Amino acid sequence: MIPEFAIIGHPNEGKSSVLSTLAEDDSVRVSPTPGETTECRTFPVLIDGVEILRFTDTPGFQNPRRVLHELQAFAGRGPDTIRLFRESFLTDPELRDDCELLLPVARGAGIIYVVDGSRPVRNIDRAEMEVLRLTGRPRMAVINCKGEETAHLADWKDAFRKTFNSNRVFNAHRATYAERILLLEALKSIDQDWQGPLDLVVSAFKKDWAARNDRTADIILNLLADCLSFKVMGEILPGCDENMLRKKLHDDYTKAIRKKETLAHLQIRSLFKHNIFNYDLPPCSILHEDLFNEKTWQFLGLGKRQMAVAGALSGAAVGAGIDLAHVGLSFGIFTTLGGAIGTVGALMGGRSLSTKTRLLGVGLGKEQVQVGPNDSVQFLHILLDRVLLFYAHIINWAHGRRDYPENRAEVERTEPFAPGIRSGHWSAASLKVCREYFRALRDGDDGKREIAEKNLLKILTGTLLSISESDDGG
Repeated sequence: MIPEFAIIGHPNEGKSSVLSTLAEDDSVRVSPTPGETTECRTFPVLIDGVEILRFTDTPGFQNPRRVLHELQAFAGRGPDTIRLFRESFLTDPELRDDCELLLPVARGAGIIYVVDGSRPVRNIDRAEMEVLRLTGRPRMAVINCKGEETAHLADWKDAFRKTFNSNRVFNAHRATYAERILLLEALKSIDQDWQGPLDLVVSAFKKDWAARNDRTADIILNLLADCLSFKVMGEILPGCDENMLRKKLHDDYTKAIRKKETLAHLQIRSLFKHNIFNYDLPPCSILHEDLFNEKTWQFLGLGKRQMAVAGALSGAAVGAGIDLAHVGLSFGIFTTLGGAIGTVGALMGGRSLSTKTRLLGVGLGKEQVQVGPNDSVQFLHILLDRVLLFYAHIINWAHGRRDYPENRAEVERTEPFAPGIRSGHWSAASLKVCREYFRALRDGDDGKREIAEKNLLKILTGTLLSISESDDGG
């Protein structure tokens, strides 16, 4: 039997948001207008095309006091209580929504009762709780904390202990993967008969998540290989303005790299089922900055000492680009990197690096100009940091969430900083693997590249798991 849970509560308490987040389904209608849900709608949870669990969104309670009064008249009817109530009052206009919300309960669904924990407990809430107690179905109460208000939590928990098998605090707008798994684990406690089926559900969720992380690691590895080996070339024709050609090739190069990165991000977004709602990054996110601008390179990637260690570990080049002054461009990042490069040279034993270091790997011949492949090990870490940061945002963007809070303090917490997001914080052994991979790509050594890819893939998989299990997500 496929476990089913009816999401029940008062209008505008967050039922649809809780369902959308638990089911990872951004097609659930989430509206601030009370009474938007008027009919039950079931959302199956599929893994590898097989339904393992279903959630049913229900209309909000409309007349819980009368429902309670009428249900008490059926006391002693056992499992038939809800069926008899619905048969008696289905055509009563006053109780239509209440009969509809009890439909999945009548067919055997467990109950997840959602309340807004930022407000006090009312008598009407107690009537709803008693109605659900009289159903006799396994039930959990979920306190959906929409904000930081916790003054009423103790009262809610005390009320729930009298009528529910279990209760949990769950913020549907900020719930991470780890918190969703904990809620599913807690559902096992509401009835012994549900433990076996829900064990299978939780196990399937974890295996599916691991498979998505494996696919994400493949996407990241493909992005790195594609971007680090990419180059564009142009022919110098008679009368050709060489500087203009170089500028065009540079623009073509950076545009193509940005496109490759965007495509990888979209693939990751799709893996984690953000298919309908237009996910936007937090206003303060570094990912709003262009891949090639100064702020990105100052904030992400390796620091000076890490760059020195990286070069010493692998013999990788520490330079990064085009002599942009010669091309006629003005990117502050490259001036900044020039200072960093000089420092790295000193740390590595005083090897001097010219200010005309090849920043984007430009090679000049008599007939052609080439931009790329990128000659910087730093570039690998910039790409890594950006894609790991994007991953952290995506997996922790609850499907029931539809916009960012207006409160600035809340916005500033939306950039996740879980362990492993910054590759510069990885262990020396992991950094060495990155350099070996970079060097194998640069040297075209397929044998060494295959070994380095396997090692880097293992590190990426572990890093993604660490990020997803962290409580520091956005």
